[in-house]
Amino acid sequence: MDTKQKIIISVLMLGTLMGSLDSTIVILAFPTISDSLHASFIATLWVILIYLLVVAVCTTQLGRLGDIYGRSRMFNAGFGIFTVGSLFCGLSPAINWLIASRIIQGVGGALMQANSGAIIADTFPPNVRGTAFGYISLGWTSGAMLGIVLGGIITTYVGWEYIFFINVPIGIVATILGFRYLTENTRVHAKLDLTGMVLLGAALTLLSFSGVDFATEGTALTNIIAFCTGLALIVLFVLFERRTAHPIIDFSALRNRILRYSMMAAFFLSLGYLSVVFLITMYLQGIRALSPLDAALLLTPGYVVGSLLSPYMGRLSDRYGARVLATSGTAMLILATLIYVTFRVDTPLWEVLVASGISGLGTAMFFPSNNSAVMANAPQGSYGGISGILRTVQNIGVLGSFVIAITVSAASIPRDVAFQVFIGTTNLVGGVSDAFVHGIDAALLASVVIIGVAGALSWMRGHETRGSVPRGGSR
Repeated sequence: MDTKQKIIISVLMLGTLMGSLDSTIVILAFPTISDSLHASFIATLWVILIYLLVVAVCTTQLGRLGDIYGRSRMFNAGFGIFTVGSLFCGLSPAINWLIASRIIQGVGGALMQANSGAIIADTFPPNVRGTAFGYISLGWTSGAMLGIVLGGIITTYVGWEYIFFINVPIGIVATILGFRYLTENTRVHAKLDLTGMVLLGAALTLLSFSGVDFATEGTALTNIIAFCTGLALIVLFVLFERRTAHPIIDFSALRNRILRYSMMAAFFLSLGYLSVVFLITMYLQGIRALSPLDAALLLTPGYVVGSLLSPYMGRLSDRYGARVLATSGTAMLILATLIYVTFRVDTPLWEVLVASGISGLGTAMFFPSNNSAVMANAPQGSYGGISGILRTVQNIGVLGSFVIAITVSAASIPRDVAFQVFIGTTNLVGGVSDAFVHGIDAALLASVVIIGVAGALSWMRGHETRGSVPRGGSR
């Protein structure tokens, strides 16, 4: 890489680091935020759900804006909006203000996510994109790790407001660097799919609401109607997308076999893996009576391994393609999850460190290579749209996995206890501990199945040759 490319990578890494750091910091600060703002558990949960919803719904359309008006311009605007949203979050006097500020953050995060992959595709040739995506993955895993550590320290010793304020100086510096060094792409003509965005947003909101309502109220007519309506809107969304001229998900672009299966693998891995992280966090806090910070620190080895190995794994994918590497990554994640299945109320905590390290290896193997395969097979002139689709399917998976985690936990033990344990305010004791451990086994095994689907799809993508991949063709 030349000097300019290194600066571009650094700016993009800062963007992913900010989004990653903010997500893990918020999770650890849930109990403190709820107590400080006198908010209900449901309202506090929407602090994270609303961000995921905005990012999932808006990413493809904001990536398309990058195709139309310039990806660097939209990426830099995202940095600025995210920074302003972070400032508003820290200044929020009430939970509703905080949720509204998280919406602003989500718009900024979606702008950065949608255009970062496209900027890499514009800047780096296919034979080194895996390396570039490896550094982006390094920014993500490093941010998650820093969020875990800093979240506990800042929340405990400074105040929850500063988990948001920490983004402000980073955002200011990165925005200045972005305007100076990021160059614009050749703009293309495209239109937004506002109808599709509304359908997708309504569907995901209703499905998320149904999960949260079940976790707090149990099975009720309200959440049944919300769930069924959300599923119906998903079907309507797919039918509409196949007929509109400018869809959020361009099914014609997915005729490329490698691109199609890489997208599907990304979705199922996101859907299966995040729920594992949340369930194990609940186990450590609720069963083992660890503080949120201590529980998070036990999971840190996975982030360290992922941070160190992501660039190297990205370079390997440049040489050998994504098929073997990404599929092996899913196998590592399945192994880590199966280790978690063996956990009981007296399992030695060092086993958490082992499983966490294995999971870090798996994520380092999967994400850089899979993301690189997506962009290497994207049709020329639609990098922003394809990058947006990739982020959208991943974010929908993340949102779905989060909802699965709280729904399964509520079904495993008494509902009010499960929800409080989920945000770290109550510890389980006595016989309930055994029941809860056995209860999450089913959820973890379900995650194994979902990750296994991701692995099968990863392998089914077939062989690829970087640098000579036809653009937009079928395989």
